[in-house]
Amino acid sequence: MQVKETSLPGVKLIEVDRFEDFRGTYIESFNKEDYVKQGIDIDFVQDDFSMSRKHVLRGIHGDQETWKLVSCIFGSFRLVVVNCDPDSEWFGKWEAFDLSETNYRQVLIPPKYGNAHLVLSDQAIFHYKQSTYYNPHGQFTYRFDDPRFNIWWPVKNPILSQRDDLGKRV
Repeated sequence: MQVKETSLPGVKLIEVDRFEDFRGTYIESFNKEDYVKQGIDIDFVQDDFSMSRKHVLRGIHGDQETWKLVSCIFGSFRLVVVNCDPDSEWFGKWEAFDLSETNYRQVLIPPKYGNAHLVLSDQAIFHYKQSTYYNPHGQFTYRFDDPRFNIWWPVKNPILSQRDDLGKRV
């Protein structure tokens, strides 16, 4: 496993090891001991999956206390991570990552960051581990096209949920 710093403080890109042979591919997606050795000592308590079709855009969502470890286990999507802490000098800064079933990347997202993803393949499965149990009342939501962030998306008219279409401007 290789852990790389990104342009956003606290956000890490993780390249997991894999074994491939004539039968296929084997990946260990999480081993607490290995992550602790890399300085990632987070107690994850919940795993979630989101299955979506091409051009579905979910987010920008987050909260004040949850760490997330995001990966793509099927298909491909563009993940955008945004600093959503209004007290931070980094507020509004973002970085995009292309995650797929073939590059086996993970992104570690700290609290106070929002994340969104746009499905690039016909279908994709978004997987994330969380350090807290989901609390819908503690969530923040920003529109994917919030002008404060100026995020470039590779689609003009994404498919949005009502929550994401309206977005609670914070």
